Amino acid sequence: MKRFLLTLFVLVFVLTSANLVMGQEDEAPNLIDCDEYDLSDYSIGLVTDVGEIDDGSFNESSWNGVLAAEVCGAEVDYIQTESAEDYAENIAEFAENDYDIIVTVGYALGTATIEAAGNYPDVWFIGVDQDQSYYEERDNVTGLLFPEDQAGFLAGVLAARMTVSGTIGAVLGTDQVPAVVRFKEGFEAGALYTNPDLTILSTYHPGSIDVAFTDPEWGATTSRTALDQGADVIFAAGGKTGNGGLIEVASAVGEGTPPPFCIGVDTDQWLTVPEAHPCLISSAMKVLDQGVADIITLIVDEEVEPGNFMGVGGLAPFHDFDEMVPDEVKAELEDIAAALISGELETGVITE
Repeated sequence: MKRFLLTLFVLVFVLTSANLVMGQEDEAPNLIDCDEYDLSDYSIGLVTDVGEIDDGSFNESSWNGVLAAEVCGAEVDYIQTESAEDYAENIAEFAENDYDIIVTVGYALGTATIEAAGNYPDVWFIGVDQDQSYYEERDNVTGLLFPEDQAGFLAGVLAARMTVSGTIGAVLGTDQVPAVVRFKEGFEAGALYTNPDLTILSTYHPGSIDVAFTDPEWGATTSRTALDQGADVIFAAGGKTGNGGLIEVASAVGEGTPPPFCIGVDTDQWLTVPEAHPCLISSAMKVLDQGVADIITLIVDEEVEPGNFMGVGGLAPFHDFDEMVPDEVKAELEDIAAALISGELETGVITE
């Protein structure tokens, strides 16, 4: 039976440096106590999915967890995957160069990660969004998972409370990725829990997994279609594809009152997609950087277990829209988050 390491699901309203997404030339996030952890003997590599390292979302936030180890002395590097055919080769490049820890980012790398773990038993692998219950068990792989359905549910509640038109939308990456499906279904469940009379326009990218997250033009077009159909809150969950959707909603601000809102995904996209500031009321977060950093420290402490590690999720702060979100909505979100934590409320989304 798989063993699970659990951390608390929280509603995030206060930013710390842990949430900052930095470029390579900026100061790395302070996620690990370097007084406690000297990582100078460790080398850590990260292999992206086909989205770029600076995607302002999934890959970039995971990379920040590795950069946190660099602050404590670790040697770190990344390989940006150009094609899905390169997954195995890219992972092997780090393993053959005696890297101690390899982080592979995304569901699509799951099979290649498991195969590499069998070939390189002395390397510990962190598989972001790779549910280990789907694969042959390995003693040197930990999957980093998140409660996307719960974060999506909270985003849906927020959307339902902020819409004026009664129509909301979701611009999504492929339904071939379970995490994206959980975000979408959680979003819809939260919105309908709040107002069962809402109209929800949800659209998955029609392309394959290797293009579904790198198509901002499609994201923009799909957001525009939803806006034209009356949607005034749009949730975008799809890497650079979703970013295109956010920016398109931002471009519509000023066409009506109140302005259309947008909700980001994975990280606090206020910090990563400044073009979306005119509409970005919050983001459904997976605190990827902290999750990666936490597993690294468990590896160093020799307390890590194979199987799955459940990371932290929630809503990002409202930033410039804080005064536009009524106090009663903030209180409702806090109550719903607490009910999700306790199990008193369930999203209804099948997560396995």
